[in-house]
Amino acid sequence: MLLAGCTGPYSALDPAGESARSAAWLWWGMFGLLGTIMLLVYLLWFIAMRRGPARTEADAGRIGKRWIIGGGLVLPMVSVVLILAFGIPLGQRMLPLPVPGGEPLRIDVTARQWQWRVSYPGTDIALTDEIHIPANTPVDLHLTSEDVVHSFWVPRLGGKLDMLPGRTNVLRLHADEPGTYRGHCAEFCGMGHAHMQFRIIAHEPEAFQQWQQEAR
Repeated sequence: MLLAGCTGPYSALDPAGESARSAAWLWWGMFGLLGTIMLLVYLLWFIAMRRGPARTEADAGRIGKRWIIGGGLVLPMVSVVLILAFGIPLGQRMLPLPVPGGEPLRIDVTARQWQWRVSYPGTDIALTDEIHIPANTPVDLHLTSEDVVHSFWVPRLGGKLDMLPGRTNVLRLHADEPGTYRGHCAEFCGMGHAHMQFRIIAHEPEAFQQWQQEAR
């Protein structure tokens, strides 16, 4: 029952793309590390509760300094270093870095209360609340907003990214296999926020080319 929420169309722990796998590994890594730290703190608390009083004021001062240095300096610093050690490389993999051998497919997505407008540069294709992409292919979504701050999130394909008025942010997505992936706005944007959803349909590359021709 504890793992019942780890799958499903909105589960970030059921990744179906490279960026989403990096986010999932980052979550599991932080969960394991911080869970271990929590158990360590409980253990230290248990030891402190069972320890008898210091014999002298000098002993009490030395013990107090050890707790301050160990629990207040060493433990936080080691924890931060460990998180950065595996968090930075995973975060690097989620960036829209150059792709060897060509440019990734570009799709423009504009958010507004309370829908998503999608267009494919160089074509007259325009969609609402629906995005078609080729599977096994890097895709760059250029995200912006017409009104308030929104946040684009497809939990199984990648991390979420804010959409700001007057600014364009780029999100790299990659679907491992064809299928339909659900997404929604992850930033409260008004009365219709809960219904601001969309879907991404990933096709085989040949089927995507055919879809583009039909959509034109």
